[in-house]
Amino acid sequence: MNIRDFEYLVALAEHKHFRKAAESCFVSQPTLSGQIRKLEDELGTVLLERSSRRVLFTDSGLQLVDQAKRILSEIKVFKDMASQQGGAMSGPMHIGFIPTLGPYLLPKIIPELKARFPDLELYLHEAQTHQLVRQLEEGKLDCLVLASVEESAPFKEIDIYNEPMSIAVPCSHEWANRDEVDMLELNGKTVLALGDGHCLRDQALGFCFAAGAKDDERFKATSLETLRNMVAAGAGITLLPQLSLPDEKTKDGVCYIKAVNPQPSRQIVLAYRPGSPLRQRYEQLAQVMKERLQALATQ
Repeated sequence: MNIRDFEYLVALAEHKHFRKAAESCFVSQPTLSGQIRKLEDELGTVLLERSSRRVLFTDSGLQLVDQAKRILSEIKVFKDMASQQGGAMSGPMHIGFIPTLGPYLLPKIIPELKARFPDLELYLHEAQTHQLVRQLEEGKLDCLVLASVEESAPFKEIDIYNEPMSIAVPCSHEWANRDEVDMLELNGKTVLALGDGHCLRDQALGFCFAAGAKDDERFKATSLETLRNMVAAGAGITLLPQLSLPDEKTKDGVCYIKAVNPQPSRQIVLAYRPGSPLRQRYEQLAQVMKERLQALATQ
């Protein structure tokens, strides 16, 4: 029994498919299948029911999968503690980003991070908040950069940037030439929003609902770019976060207007597991991001 066996077991539990689990572990399917059988023989118990159509874990198998996840998480902590003793910003770092932030933030910060920490190997992962939270809990990710929400509450958070949101309207809209719009003017209007699973949906709609607006239930976007294109097509208006906006006030049929009273915003944070030995590294990462975004805001 070794660490690799635990990795095979956890991968199989996640993918419920031998081939996909083997691919995720970068081994052949016969290798993974053979090691799982050896593990069963060594433990003297059946971990899963095999069929040509699916993989179903037994009760004892599920319990051992949970224990394997804990073991792998502790091994990562052990390695992190050893790595931290050197104090240098080097080695692999797996960071998760939400889809409404990553595409717009990464081009602004990655060059600076690489310049400051040339020995740091950055692995960037994009997923919705609930998926990132689970991966951070399981030790698959080192930290997350996301909007602070209830789901991230169990983790330690370092504030990076309070990101304002602007109102996006078609260029033919009555507000198109205005410099700002009072949020109360949304009263009675319908707004376009992202689909379920995006934390920005709840954050943006929270401000809109407070102003008396309602959600357009006929349409739920999968990305900010889809929202932007729907606005350009005249399908409605929406709120978009500052980092996703172009430099121009008007571009490609969309006008961006400052929202006030109140100004809607979301707090961007770097989140990590409490007790992580890499706290000082996360603080350095967050500081570089904060400085970079502050510099861009003053340009």
